[in-house]
Amino acid sequence: MRKKAGIALAFPAWAWLLFFFVIPVGYVVWFSFGYKPGIFGTHANDVLSFDRYLEVLTPTFFATFQNTLWIGIAGTLACLAIGAPVAYWMAVKAPLSKRGLLVALVMVPFWTNFLVRTIGWQIILAPNGWLSGVMQALGLGPLEILYTRPAVLLGVIYNYLPLMILPLFVAFDRVGPALREASKDLGAGRWTTFLRVTLPISRPGVLAGVLLVFIPLMGDYITATILGGAKGNMIGQMVATQFQTAQNWALGSAMAIMLILIVLLTTAVGIGLMWLIGLPMRLRNRVVLEPVPTPAAPVAVASAGGAA
Repeated sequence: MRKKAGIALAFPAWAWLLFFFVIPVGYVVWFSFGYKPGIFGTHANDVLSFDRYLEVLTPTFFATFQNTLWIGIAGTLACLAIGAPVAYWMAVKAPLSKRGLLVALVMVPFWTNFLVRTIGWQIILAPNGWLSGVMQALGLGPLEILYTRPAVLLGVIYNYLPLMILPLFVAFDRVGPALREASKDLGAGRWTTFLRVTLPISRPGVLAGVLLVFIPLMGDYITATILGGAKGNMIGQMVATQFQTAQNWALGSAMAIMLILIVLLTTAVGIGLMWLIGLPMRLRNRVVLEPVPTPAAPVAVASAGGAA
């Protein structure tokens, strides 16, 4: 009975995953084996082949992939470097009565449309914008960062930073003050407590934050289109162009599948590297419990003719 109740409770989640993830991705995979039928057609699957995947493997795609991977890794590491101290301060140093307000402030950017937020950065970074005017007034010259890769990197850090702070905040909050106090009572300093107690316990939150930032960042095309131009081109732009402009759904689907495979491979490599980096710490922290020898119980030996 409990098993049936568990299946019933999990059914909405599985149905959501099936209809809004598995089936759409299945259609994309199916379209990737087709072709574009003529000028006005979008896709046809009467003849199946791997030709679209061969079209994807071009120098242009590899150059765009390298740029996308660089922005994805650099943006994720930057979000981790900025978000970890903020999340730690919110979970450990900030007063308990203020933490709800701080979490709400982190969520404030999500109250505005993603596109509007990115256009706001386009206005700020424009050569004739107010920031460029301030720099010129200070004698630093005009701001010339718009439509470059650093501008895209700045945009993705701003857009995805809350997705890193929130899971890190939850992970650091799980540690609790009792464990940190116990570590200090045993003679550990602040950095030792953080590295030996807080960080190992909060590792799942760190991994969740990295995945929440890296995976959508790799497929982002709005930030690259608005802030990067030709110099900040990303794979997401190429996929969107094939679907919206070229109307070549087969080639766009093949690019999307390649992007998914690249993200999965990069994520697997990253998780493997994190596991290898944390291996010495886990070996050092592992406690091996050996059985303690107990003294043998005295045995009374009575001889046949002896007297006690």
